Amino acid sequence: MSWNIGEAKQQFSEVVRLSAEAPQLIYNRDRCVATVVDAATFKAFEEWRKETSKKTLGEEFAELRQIAAEENYELPTLPRSEVGRPNAFIEMLEEEMADHARAA
Repeated sequence: MSWNIGEAKQQFSEVVRLSAEAPQLIYNRDRCVATVVDAATFKAFEEWRKETSKKTLGEEFAELRQIAAEENYELPTLPRSEVGRPNAFIEMLEEEMADHARAA
């Protein structure tokens, strides 16, 4: 059922009672501004939202580090040069240093 905001205020107990059967939509000037739902539906929504919320990259790495620590697993890391991937930043710095050395 839907209510305008004035009706919802006047009949709040009825709105809450009916929310056990179905969500109660509350409108203000033909625009839905709120929905009253029963507590179980809201709890289920909160659980769903927590499960589906996206983790940040930092949170994902923290979880990976935690799992690795629990499993006594050390994540292998190799220098870029050993895996055939040059470090562009270091190359740029070396070029700048060479340019400064030639200019001096």
